[in-house]
Amino acid sequence: MSGPGGGGPGGGPAARDDVLVGAVALLADTGRVVLLDVRWALGDDRGRERYIEGHLPAAVFVDLDAELAAPPAPGAGRHPLPSLQRLQSAARRWGVRDGDRIVVYDDTGGLAAARAWWLLRWGGQADVRLLDGGLAAWRAAGGPIEAGDVVPPPGDVTLPGGGMPTVTADEAAALPRGGGVLLDARAAERYHGEVEPVDPRAGHVPGARSAPTTANLAPDGTFLPVAVLRERFAALGAVPGAEVGVYCGSGVTAAHEVAALAAAGVEAALWPGSWSQWSADPDRPAAVGADPRISAAP
Repeated sequence: MSGPGGGGPGGGPAARDDVLVGAVALLADTGRVVLLDVRWALGDDRGRERYIEGHLPAAVFVDLDAELAAPPAPGAGRHPLPSLQRLQSAARRWGVRDGDRIVVYDDTGGLAAARAWWLLRWGGQADVRLLDGGLAAWRAAGGPIEAGDVVPPPGDVTLPGGGMPTVTADEAAALPRGGGVLLDARAAERYHGEVEPVDPRAGHVPGARSAPTTANLAPDGTFLPVAVLRERFAALGAVPGAEVGVYCGSGVTAAHEVAALAAAGVEAALWPGSWSQWSADPDRPAAVGADPRISAAP
């Protein structure tokens, strides 16, 4: 595991407030805040189109595939981490300056925006938060909507890196065997091996526990209360002080799980390559079914 963590100790309001900001609080904030619109979904390339139709005032569109990932590669997954230099260049295009407060959002409960939250924190930008409930919460709070593109003056931010922990494929696989916890943030049917819409093989990493990211959210798309999140993760063995790793298909929605864990006071490392990296290697075993102890043949 490399890099320090980003969660608040013990959970509770301090930890949650370090990860999330509510729409009402953001509306009342009169200081400088950089707003980033990260609308994206697997197989849906209309994020920019929907952004142009309406977004938070002054929000800048962030292209997840082009700006929050390096080109896909079988040995690194579908969304490898961009280099720090590339991420810094993108952040400067978004108008980010050193010391800025940043709020990221989308229209899917933060499932895409969390990738920007995690990457910017990984890059060393400390004051980054997810808009709890995203665009829907903003509208429900009476927030104004602006149409058209926003091109801000270039920023000068410097990203030193080292702000969030990561694990490699081998380190992730070793966690369950060494007393740690490996959480699979994909939908349960993908974990079980019943379906696999995009990656080479179905199933999950042996020993990983199913923890779908969508279960972090209430029906309105806001994060569940801290006490509920803490109870959910504790049932999976993910408690403060435990060694926890998280993966998904390609390191996007796993960032959302890392955010939910951080809000509950649990530090977790992201496995960037995730299942898209693992399943591309025929020598790595794939487990199927609901029991994390049952492994299929490689």
